[in-house]
Amino acid sequence: MLEVRSKRDRERGQGLVEYALILIFVAVVLIALLTILGPGISNIYQDILETL
Repeated sequence: MLEVRSKRDRERGQGLVEYALILIFVAVVLIALLTILGPGISNIYQDILETL
């Protein structure tokens, strides 16, 4: 019975680690995109504000 519980706990921990890795990957991609596209987006908003 202890082996089954131990295996289940390990699988649950593995799932949490996988979710954490996915979140880290998404965060890194978003930061990279904002770094690359940030100035362009800023210019677009500036143009909109000047038009208004």
